[in-house]
Amino acid sequence: MGKVAYHVSLAACAAAILPSVGHTATDAELEALRSELATIKAEYAERMSALEAQIQQLQAKTDVAAPPAVASQPPATVDAGPAAPAAVARGTSAFNPSISLILAGNYTNLSNDPEDYAIQGFVPAGDEIGPGECSFNLGESELTLSASIDTYFMGALTAAITSENEIEVEEAYFRTLSLPEGFTIKGGQFYSSLGYLNDFHAHNWDFIDQPLVYQAFFGGQMAVQGLQLKWIAPLDFLLELGVESGNGDYFPGTREDQNGPNGVIAYAHAGGDLGDSIAWRTGVSWMDVDAEDREYEDTNVAGEDVLNAFSGSSQTWIVDAELRWTATDDPKRRYLKLQGEYMQRKEDGDLRYTVGDPTLNGSYESDQSGWYLQGVYKFLPRWRVGARYDSLDSGDTKIGLVEEGLLSPDDFPLLLPGTPTRTSVMLDWSPSEFSRLRAQYAWDDASEGSTDQQFFLQYIYALGAHGAHKF
Repeated sequence: MGKVAYHVSLAACAAAILPSVGHTATDAELEALRSELATIKAEYAERMSALEAQIQQLQAKTDVAAPPAVASQPPATVDAGPAAPAAVARGTSAFNPSISLILAGNYTNLSNDPEDYAIQGFVPAGDEIGPGECSFNLGESELTLSASIDTYFMGALTAAITSENEIEVEEAYFRTLSLPEGFTIKGGQFYSSLGYLNDFHAHNWDFIDQPLVYQAFFGGQMAVQGLQLKWIAPLDFLLELGVESGNGDYFPGTREDQNGPNGVIAYAHAGGDLGDSIAWRTGVSWMDVDAEDREYEDTNVAGEDVLNAFSGSSQTWIVDAELRWTATDDPKRRYLKLQGEYMQRKEDGDLRYTVGDPTLNGSYESDQSGWYLQGVYKFLPRWRVGARYDSLDSGDTKIGLVEEGLLSPDDFPLLLPGTPTRTSVMLDWSPSEFSRLRAQYAWDDASEGSTDQQFFLQYIYALGAHGAHKF
């Protein structure tokens, strides 16, 4: 019985008693009525206490009898340390995972043939580099399933369904939920957390494509098959330390014929607030991985097809930073985001040169760098504009077969020195948090020859459950 019912009952009792009191009531009669009203109040108070105790007992029995199902969660995109153990859910629906689907596509207009695209001075890093094909293109449809497994682990699977009717696994991992002292462990296949942009899924990028330095150094996004350990320090600002290791089957490394892991990735990220309007994040990352017969195709000075293969070590340093300003007192929620990363890679080993038979072998050493800087400004609630500048430096590559005079530099045309650059501008409109339309124009000088003028139109639609985006 609630307090409202209690007061209503008292009022009814009082109404029944008071009419019997005449104007000529004696003091004794008034005192008797007051005593009777006090008795009624006490009885109702006892009755309310008894009912509340019964409710608590029934609630406790219900909690004990509930099935120990774990509530499903939306796909998380923030690795912000250990999450609290998942709440206990009731009903069979608790076993269903959260499901999200990203639909993406674009229209591409290029001034140069995309088949001839290459980043001058850098070893080709795979099929993911370049602007893609001309005309209308169906992008990857990204399907994600995510749920808590129990109070100790959660799991997630993200699969890309390509326009060639193929299914590719982007991420498939488990992650701990209840390790103490700010630690988390992730295992399976996952996007590495080195640098800043690598573990953002494509639909969260501010531009249609990745910066040139990511394409040249990693061939796009780098997914690790292995284990990750992270620690969040118990401080008033963000301090995250992490280390990863796996089989090395990602550019610039390769999977080696051994039982143990190949290479290690380590990073530290820090961030915080400057007042109410400014937030910042910065970090440093390091990767050391080995390559064994990492092949790429080229054409020598005689026009013959060449198969080159590198074996040796590859080390990469990354420094990243982001600064974000938000107009906290503005109903339009304007913000300005500045973001940049600098990378330097050193490789040392041997290069095998094959044109028919015999095969030539010689030393190989390179020291290359690259960076990008971008800014995105939200000037209206649904409109943003952005600009990005990319720059690479192939450095001084030393090829033993050339220094020994056995071959000429023109026998390695893709490795001839270059300083690729690209300038991009974009405008996007987001009718809601689940849809985005974007236009982008770029002047791309990555390949040797004329500037490739690139125009893109893109759509992105999110269906189903969708977790929070990374900072």
